[in-house]
Amino acid sequence: MAIHFTPEELADRRARACARMTEEGIDGLLVFRQESLYYLTGYDTFGYVFFQCLYLSADGRMTLLTRAPDRLQAQHTSVIEDIRIWMDGPDAKPAEELRAILDGHGCAGQRLGVEWESYGLTARNGQRLAAALDGFCTLTDASELVSRLRAFKSPAEIAYVRRAAELADDALEAGRRLAVPGVFEGDIIAAMQGAVFRGGGDDPANEYIIGSGPDALLCRYHTGRRRLSSPDQLTLEFAGVYRHYHVCLMRSFAVGPADPRLADMHKAAVDALHAAEGALRPGRPVGEVFDAHARVLDAAGHREHRLNACGYSLGATFAPNWMDWPMFYRGNPVEARLGMVFFIHIIVFDAGRGLAMTLGRTSEVTQTGASPLSKAGLDFTSGWG
Repeated sequence: MAIHFTPEELADRRARACARMTEEGIDGLLVFRQESLYYLTGYDTFGYVFFQCLYLSADGRMTLLTRAPDRLQAQHTSVIEDIRIWMDGPDAKPAEELRAILDGHGCAGQRLGVEWESYGLTARNGQRLAAALDGFCTLTDASELVSRLRAFKSPAEIAYVRRAAELADDALEAGRRLAVPGVFEGDIIAAMQGAVFRGGGDDPANEYIIGSGPDALLCRYHTGRRRLSSPDQLTLEFAGVYRHYHVCLMRSFAVGPADPRLADMHKAAVDALHAAEGALRPGRPVGEVFDAHARVLDAAGHREHRLNACGYSLGATFAPNWMDWPMFYRGNPVEARLGMVFFIHIIVFDAGRGLAMTLGRTSEVTQTGASPLSKAGLDFTSGWG
């Protein structure tokens, strides 16, 4: 079986989720987030794009409702034993089939938590779910119940995170070597992702971000490729991924002769990254990380060039994105804790001058604060081709 954690660890995760349900007065949880499914049971699939739900009762019972293509997938990658299948067809009503399952579990009149905030539960399916369970039970939003547990990584998870960090460094080196005039952007991405795959890693939960020329000032993927010119600039944001655990890095490269202003922007980015990492301490609100980065960039004259968030938690995530809960933004009261893993990105886009400078890396929260997982340097000369 392709399960990457011991049955004991998975059982402990479910026990903690059940304890949290009891604390919140929830009799059962309707799990739609693929991240939660993987965390609680090992179940690994992209079948969540269709209606799929795991019922987890407060006493630990589980039933998965899914489609036929995922029956063997669930048997092969999870500890779920009770797997039910809804049939495809013009009259298929999986939400009503779920109600029948819940009725068999004695859920009538109970209070059930739902992961409404889930890419696996579309608005239409959510409406159908609410209609099917109307008058049967009481539904309450429990979207963050498992996410809050997932934020704290076990030793086994940290081992996967560290392997992902090694793969991220391999990808960075592969990209750095190719950041020279004339190279096709597609070859850069191929080399970077190839380094991850050759190291036993996985697809990232969202596309690698690559942009050169004017597109270096973008922090989203879009289709289309070009060759690097001279002078040029290149922005890369990417992840090493192992067992779905992500470790991200971000860099901007000067290609050919560098604009002298980039050196000042780079210094501000390094100072901001160090300040943000210094603010990432156990027991402190993660909003302070954003504040630290903003103070440095604002003082350097980049208030209009920075963003309103500077990073987020990372873990085992699935498409469409690798961003996890919580995020670094002003006033976020969530406290950093031991075992959390965060990506801090410093992004300075001076659109008026057409210049881009980014710098980002992932850290584990330890007793002494942020511990960067990447071994790659931050200096201007070694990081730019």
